[in-house]
Amino acid sequence: MSNEQAKPANQRDIESGVRTDFRNAMSYGSYLDLERILSAQHPVSVPEHHDEMLFIIQHQTSELWLKLMLHEMLEARRLIEADDLSKALKCLARVKHIQKTLTEQWSVLATLTPREYAQFRGFLGSSSGFQSFQYRAVEFILGNKHEGMLKVHEADPQAHATLTQLLHEPTLYDAFLAALSRQGYKIPAEILERDVTKPWEYQESLLPVFKEIYESEDTAWNLYQACEDLVDVEDNFQAWRFRHMRVVQRTIGFKTGTGGSSGVSFLKRALDLTFFPELFAVRTEIGAS
Repeated sequence: MSNEQAKPANQRDIESGVRTDFRNAMSYGSYLDLERILSAQHPVSVPEHHDEMLFIIQHQTSELWLKLMLHEMLEARRLIEADDLSKALKCLARVKHIQKTLTEQWSVLATLTPREYAQFRGFLGSSSGFQSFQYRAVEFILGNKHEGMLKVHEADPQAHATLTQLLHEPTLYDAFLAALSRQGYKIPAEILERDVTKPWEYQESLLPVFKEIYESEDTAWNLYQACEDLVDVEDNFQAWRFRHMRVVQRTIGFKTGTGGSSGVSFLKRALDLTFFPELFAVRTEIGAS
């Protein structure tokens, strides 16, 4: 037998070109700042409860996806305002995939049993997902604006500034309607000049516009696709809201939320909120005489 040590059968050789010395070079970990990210989980339960790590990571990863979603929505709005609808649709396509990932994540948290959560829930104090400024920012850019929500973030100047800015800026829908107007569609002036700090309200005067877009064979494909993408975004958002509500219900029942809300009933009322009501209402009109 050769004196050379036998190589284990279930092992892959490290190729000679693979770099292994990172003392003076950027590594995967340094590029992603993993030392900081992976040390950002700080359970507060005493004694530390095993399942609190799941709870923390679930919400931290959600915040990272929300950050990317907002990043893409802001870019989509900018591109729509620049009449570059094709590139804006690419951003919305990515948003839809992010939304599906966020919704699927609830299945991981759903493995937390009511008893397990009850064992460390009291240590969370008044902290609550309701206080997520990034979630609120996404709602603002989609049209569910609520100036009263700013008060929740007064203790965080950066978050408060971000939301204040978004409160006073046009929504994604506002930008799309303005783009339609520039392309010759008859968007009423009162809609184009509306107070963008207010939540969007259903505008029946838009139905003829969307009916034309959906029914006319002369409609540019990207306009039709933009309408459908916005419908997808709202559908996905509602799916996320519903999944959230159901996971909360199976975990804490009808207890009051840690942030002071009524809990499940408060989350149920969010299902009545809508972003683009005309894009749903027009379906009743399509094909009608």
